[in-house]
Amino acid sequence: MKVCVIGSGGREHTIAWKFSKSSNVEKIFCIPGNGGTASIGENINIPLKPPFVDLIKFIKENKIDLVFVGPEKPIIDGITDYLEPEGIRIVGPTSNGGMIEGSKVFAKLFMEKYEIPTAEFEVFEDFDSAKSFFEKHTNWVIKVNGLAAGKGVIVPSSYEEGIKFLEDVFINDKFGDSGDKVVIEKKISGFEISVFVITDGEDVKLLSIAQDHKRIYDDDKGPNTGGMGSYAPVPFVKEDLIKDIMKKIIYPTVEGLAKEGIGYKGIIYAGLMVDDKLNPYVLEFNCRLGDPEAQVILPLIKTDFFELSQATAEKLLKKINIEIFEKFATVVVLASQGYPEKYEVGKEIKGDLSEKEDSIVFHAGTTIKDGKLLTNGGRVLGVVGIGNSLQESISKAYKRIEGIEFEGMFYRRDIGKKALERLL
Repeated sequence: MKVCVIGSGGREHTIAWKFSKSSNVEKIFCIPGNGGTASIGENINIPLKPPFVDLIKFIKENKIDLVFVGPEKPIIDGITDYLEPEGIRIVGPTSNGGMIEGSKVFAKLFMEKYEIPTAEFEVFEDFDSAKSFFEKHTNWVIKVNGLAAGKGVIVPSSYEEGIKFLEDVFINDKFGDSGDKVVIEKKISGFEISVFVITDGEDVKLLSIAQDHKRIYDDDKGPNTGGMGSYAPVPFVKEDLIKDIMKKIIYPTVEGLAKEGIGYKGIIYAGLMVDDKLNPYVLEFNCRLGDPEAQVILPLIKTDFFELSQATAEKLLKKINIEIFEKFATVVVLASQGYPEKYEVGKEIKGDLSEKEDSIVFHAGTTIKDGKLLTNGGRVLGVVGIGNSLQESISKAYKRIEGIEFEGMFYRRDIGKKALERLL
């Protein structure tokens, strides 16, 4: 079988790598791919813009059997809406389904309608009304409506900071169309987890629960990033809590999407806050695998990933039994100096990046030029350690990093630390 992976980051390298482990897969195309995907498939540079004419032509000419969409933007742009009517099997929801991530307002109103637990909220379309409400709720969270590359949410540390954010949204037009509305929601305290399921719109399977590390510096300091590391599974999330999450959040979400007439065949990634009474609340929905979370979730899936993906695309997921290795995985992201702000690219990457039994290096922002592997992004590599315990997986990831270098290489040294302290 031939598969096509859409995207160019660490998540997409991981998806392509996972497909390469299937005996069903003979050829992998990555559009556009990166320096890592080039070693397991063929990178193709095709425009990923509606109506996806060039992509459809390429898929048909190369007789590709399955397309798997990595990032959210093509989903929200309607890639599935264009490809499915052409008879192309694809894992990724329709653009309507993508609105669970593409519009915070849509997601909150959807959760309200289907009684899915989330924070109390209000929606505003102009500066004056948002400012008036925030003046009485200065400890609430402000979120822009649309996609904002992880920079559209603020937990204000002061009244002034909150007002400045609202000015950026409505007056300075910092977020463009994504800032047409804001959600202001009550802050919930507790611990955050990321829940990943795959669904064909009827059946749903839990893939894993992970924890991400968004801040750039150790001890969760500094600005937010796309993610500096992650681990899975979360050892202090017990079976009772998992059942509660599935019952209160995941199943009602899948059922609600179906009732809305939304075709959803793909990943649902629920970012949750669990309070001190172990009640889960949805902070956000995403319509795709997380990055870097994919780099710790997919290596632990024992089930053939092509068969799982094909069943999802064909609405036959109920026939698949998901098996997970009883191990832990931790990924530490190696970033370019200056990320998440301004950074340089084109630095040569040196060291052994080959796959080992207990560690894998996934490429996020790399390219090959004149036979050399070079940095080509803010997040450059994801170094994964796999072990029988969380501590073992963390140690293996950091040990592997010792043999990798590039100019300006930067990484957090405390990935998984809080989980280990919680287990004491």
